[in-house]
Amino acid sequence: MSTPHGFVERLAELARTGTPFVSVTMVEAVGSTPQDAGSKMLVTAAGVSSGTVGGGKVEHQAIQYAQQLLTQTGSDAIANVLVEWNLQRDVGMTCGGAVKLFFETYNLCDWNVVVFGAGHVANALIRCMGSLDCRITCIDPRQEWLDKIDDQKQLEKICEPEPKTRAAQLPEDAFVVCMTMGHATDRPILEEIFRSKRQFPYLGVIGSKAKRAVLQRELKAAGIDKEQTNAFRCPIGLSLGSNQPGEIAISIAAELVQERDRWRSQQS
Repeated sequence: MSTPHGFVERLAELARTGTPFVSVTMVEAVGSTPQDAGSKMLVTAAGVSSGTVGGGKVEHQAIQYAQQLLTQTGSDAIANVLVEWNLQRDVGMTCGGAVKLFFETYNLCDWNVVVFGAGHVANALIRCMGSLDCRITCIDPRQEWLDKIDDQKQLEKICEPEPKTRAAQLPEDAFVVCMTMGHATDRPILEEIFRSKRQFPYLGVIGSKAKRAVLQRELKAAGIDKEQTNAFRCPIGLSLGSNQPGEIAISIAAELVQERDRWRSQQS
């Protein structure tokens, strides 16, 4: 069977943009099956992105299986898997037959790093994290500052007039770093996170111990309970280097890696 029109181009686009996806190939079809061996499709979290493996119940189940693979985290994540389904027993179809499907995951990463702010230190941190196996989201209301950050395959830049509104949309396993223009713009993000009862493996705010005290006082005045006002790091970064943006970024990146390893060990 020939490759579906546009399949290769779409695969290349998904790979280039860093979008997590699964390539599904029907490697064997026996008996009465909805599609021939060699049929292919690409599946993202949103559904089928290109191609088909026959439609109907087989394709529906294949899509669900592929999307489950995209939700994997930690050491148990499966990159590639071959499954064999009996159409009656495993899929619930009345026709006889069996299929073998090969699922290949791409751009799957279980380390999500979210940076609020696109200033000099944020730019340096994202550049530093660019060589690591992580997905980075940078959120800032200033498009001109986002434009200063070099594009990377694993980086998504979001221009958001009200960054705090993005708190509810963050993945539960996100490592969140606040480094906006100052405590007045960091505080609404923290407040929204605490009000929505979000808990992340890492929540840090760039700044001094004095800034932490101000943030805690203002959060308490806004009605956030004391236990929550203690649930963030400030200052952040390991105790090394100077106050140059590049060295601050290295210290923060090192702390993020350290906390990632600790978090992963707790998941296993």
